[in-house]
Amino acid sequence: MDPRYLELAKVLTGFSTSLKKGENVLIDAIDIPDDMVIALVRAARQLGAVPQVNLQRNRLNRELIREGCEAQFKLAADLELPRMKKMQAYIAIRGSENIFENSDVPAAQMKTYGQILRPVINHRVKKTKWVVLRWPTSAMAQQARMSTEAFADFFFRVCTLDYARMIPGMKALKELMDKTDQVHIKGPGTDLKFSIKGIPADPCGGEKNIPDGEVYTAPVRDSVEGVIQHNAPTIYQGTSFSDIRLVFKKGKIVEATANNTQRLNEILDTDLGARYVGEFAIGFNPHILHPMQDILFDEKIAGSFHFTPGQCYDEAPNGNNSSVHWDMVSIQRPEYGGGEIYFDGKLIRKDGLFVPKALQKLDPDYLLGKK
Repeated sequence: MDPRYLELAKVLTGFSTSLKKGENVLIDAIDIPDDMVIALVRAARQLGAVPQVNLQRNRLNRELIREGCEAQFKLAADLELPRMKKMQAYIAIRGSENIFENSDVPAAQMKTYGQILRPVINHRVKKTKWVVLRWPTSAMAQQARMSTEAFADFFFRVCTLDYARMIPGMKALKELMDKTDQVHIKGPGTDLKFSIKGIPADPCGGEKNIPDGEVYTAPVRDSVEGVIQHNAPTIYQGTSFSDIRLVFKKGKIVEATANNTQRLNEILDTDLGARYVGEFAIGFNPHILHPMQDILFDEKIAGSFHFTPGQCYDEAPNGNNSSVHWDMVSIQRPEYGGGEIYFDGKLIRKDGLFVPKALQKLDPDYLLGKK
């Protein structure tokens, strides 16, 4: 067995989910090698936990959703929710040989499936210790424009980062965000203002997602004004989008354009909450520098932020409810055009680097041990 599998399994069962003796953990494995599942089972048992395994395949899931009916989706929810309620922890590793596997699934089917299965996801997010991880595949290597071997090396380097080193900087950023009212973001094509007053910030340093490296909150729902031009491509519901531009008035997206404007607006019209924002986050993983159209990586890009149409998190509630949660990423490092983030009129980050001394512990040089 590849020793990197064992190292990663220890991170996921130890640091990420802190499994304890007697706890039930569901290992949700989608298109990943059996050896990695076995490594997770062994690591969970070493901690005294009780592992259960759920094996899935993307092609099969596509077929179940594409031609499924409401009765089928409801039966799946009725079966899955009781199982999830028996779990104290959830570890998901998701691979994919084709990132566009769901591109021909009708939007109405995705909407119905998402709405009916939402109670399962809500229980997992709210009631279990959970972590979600992508698995390195040749498809992901192509997205990253890297060889398969080089990407695998990059993946394990990112996923086994010393996440504890992020803690001091994340604490300082959380404290600052918790006392901030007005946020102003500027950059090429972007001039956006909103309030985060009274909404808690939540640091993410390897305990929910791997890779990780962000602090998130949410805007006051109706406070968002201005325009944002995203410069990172994104895939959502099997469709690739680029050059997304959103115009906000009183919190609502009133104009949305992209390379596929029609599909973009179809998703934003899924429900009322999809045109309002449920999350604002600042990313700072030092190993992740460029978009690869995999959101678990892209939302952590060093020098980035993301703004998320749709559902808010319970940890940072702004009252927005939706079956959509679409993290759209903008990168503000100089090679991507630069940009600034201001909190209550004070410059917090310029061209991807933090300005206040306490926050500089989230810059790449510190997190990589270079200073």
